[in-house]
Amino acid sequence: MPRKRADFPSGEKEIGNMKNELQKAEILCVGTELLLGDIVNTNAAFLSRRLAALGIGVFRQSVVGDNPGRLAEELRGALSRADLVVLSGGLGPTGDDLTKEVAASVFGRETELCAPALERIERYFAATGRVMTPNNKKQAMMPKGATVFLNDYGTAPALALENEEGKIAVLLPGPPRELEPLFDTQVAPFLKKRRHTVLVSRNVMICGMGESAVEAALTPAFFEAENPTAALYCKEGEVRLRVTAKADSEKEAREMCDRVVETVKTSPVGGDIYGIDVDSPEAALVAALQKRGLCVATAESCTGGLIAKRLTDIAGCSSVVAGGVVTYQTREKTALLGVPEELIAAHTVVSREVAQAMAQNVRARMGAAVGIATTGYAGPGGGSETEPVGTVYIAVATANGVGCRRLSVSPMRDRAYIRTVAATRALVDALRALEQNNSNKKDS
Repeated sequence: MPRKRADFPSGEKEIGNMKNELQKAEILCVGTELLLGDIVNTNAAFLSRRLAALGIGVFRQSVVGDNPGRLAEELRGALSRADLVVLSGGLGPTGDDLTKEVAASVFGRETELCAPALERIERYFAATGRVMTPNNKKQAMMPKGATVFLNDYGTAPALALENEEGKIAVLLPGPPRELEPLFDTQVAPFLKKRRHTVLVSRNVMICGMGESAVEAALTPAFFEAENPTAALYCKEGEVRLRVTAKADSEKEAREMCDRVVETVKTSPVGGDIYGIDVDSPEAALVAALQKRGLCVATAESCTGGLIAKRLTDIAGCSSVVAGGVVTYQTREKTALLGVPEELIAAHTVVSREVAQAMAQNVRARMGAAVGIATTGYAGPGGGSETEPVGTVYIAVATANGVGCRRLSVSPMRDRAYIRTVAATRALVDALRALEQNNSNKKDS
């Protein structure tokens, strides 16, 4: 289990005396490898999401290399603008790990050994059967008066420093596998003590309307409101509408959000909502199948296994994913799925009839409750005047029959985009077919 904050023997006062409520934050990621593009900076996105959930707005993100002078300059500038600066990286044992030393200098603090941190590092090495080299002791040297967050996921502890103005810097290790659980289990509760208000967000997931269409379907006043606020975020094949409310309690903020969400449900957007606060169409579909104890099977042509891949990315999917086939060649549609050759000859492989046969047959052959199939032209070649690149037929078969839609994506879009949008739409169509079946059972 994660350990609690470790105080220094010097008896310095604990941060969190409510001098200054945290409202404005900056994120400063440290590492030359980030500037060179050797590592993708996922920490900034993670931290932005988590700070927003705490009601702390992120006003700037920066990246600086392993240069103490430039790092000190960036940190001083961030502290002059923000109430909170969250840094990631540069807490390791090597000579170029200087974030802690630079922060100590900026805050005017000397460093001293934190015995609980050193003990934790020694135990970490002992547990992994590795020899602890002397330079690892550097990770246990902390600025005086710091609040230390012991690291159960690696060797470098995290820490927080506060200056006389009540400005706070939180220093986190760079590896996401350490940074993320440290923030969630120790830093977030620490920061919550500095917040008077609570921020709650609800996410309305939409598929079937573009970003501009969603905005046009809702009134201008809807997006101009200050509390709760509403904002649109576009993703390939779907749109996320985030509603955020600020209040004195989580219950009050959630109720404010819920009233806005209900308004959206009864608007022209309502019919295209596939979920509230769900991570993705595949996560929503897996959850719906698990709830009903049902399985899904996939038969893919132009999407090349992308639907099956996205379903099997979800933990626990093995209980609901029967399997899938990629029948890219025409003959395989007949050999593996039993699509009649005469059906293909009469309608071509990219057709409503073939997509429906693929969905029905994969469902039957795998004994699944739901069969999903795609066939189309992902480009850049192929297609015709009547069925251009970007045309995809998506079929979903259930016990109640088979439905099919003709999806038309602009041929100006690239192959990856067309495949992604088709997979997203197929997953949402399967989810809606499940919900429709459930509704029909209740009505009968």
